[in-house]
Amino acid sequence: MNFELLVDLHINEYRQGPGSDAETLKALSFVDIAQKENLKVADIGCGTGASTICLGKKLNAKITAVDLFSQFLDILKNNAEKAGLNNIETLEASMTELPLEEDSFDILWSEGAIYNMGFTEGIKQWKKYLKKGGYLCVSEITWTTGERSKEINDYWNEAYPEVGTAGEKIKILEDNGYSPVGYFYLDQNSWIEEYYKPLINSFPTFLEKHNHSEDAKLIVAETQAEIDLYMKHKEEYSYGFYVAKRVL
Repeated sequence: MNFELLVDLHINEYRQGPGSDAETLKALSFVDIAQKENLKVADIGCGTGASTICLGKKLNAKITAVDLFSQFLDILKNNAEKAGLNNIETLEASMTELPLEEDSFDILWSEGAIYNMGFTEGIKQWKKYLKKGGYLCVSEITWTTGERSKEINDYWNEAYPEVGTAGEKIKILEDNGYSPVGYFYLDQNSWIEEYYKPLINSFPTFLEKHNHSEDAKLIVAETQAEIDLYMKHKEEYSYGFYVAKRVL
């Protein structure tokens, strides 16, 4: 996978994955400390910061926006400045080696990114950064049906073997010192209107920029195949948004 090209394909998009401000705020509605002042929040795998900006506008909080790619963080900083937000700082770091203070955050947020290290490993490793009573809010690829077509079942089990049902994900949270307080599936518009359509519209410019190279065409073809698969099987999977409190 050519990560430089992959970043370049997504860098001009407001979102690097499915989601919406409405669903960010819906997840936040389960957090009973959201109205408190001087909260400490980390948005892990933030990309160009769609969720970060939304949280920054809603919370009285210092938000640390973490991503591996400085190009995304530069855009986030510019967008935060345009929005008049001075409560966001950026941190270029891997989510697997976070240079964060332990037991210091009220909320850990991560939309569509925890799969990079795996759901189970992510919630285990990140827990130490949360205060007891703090909240973990993450979206994660999730089956929405008990039985699925072989095509989509095989695809996701190969692409991300940790794919599971909501019940399985909630049990993992409970087994690792969290108490789930809220859960919902992302609406299909969060995939199609918020993410896929803008991405499709960017394909011609992206290909032209890279002189229709074989690598660029491969990235576009693979992305289009992913989109086609979602459109065919969108009743069978989505992102589930999980909100849980650290109790242990």
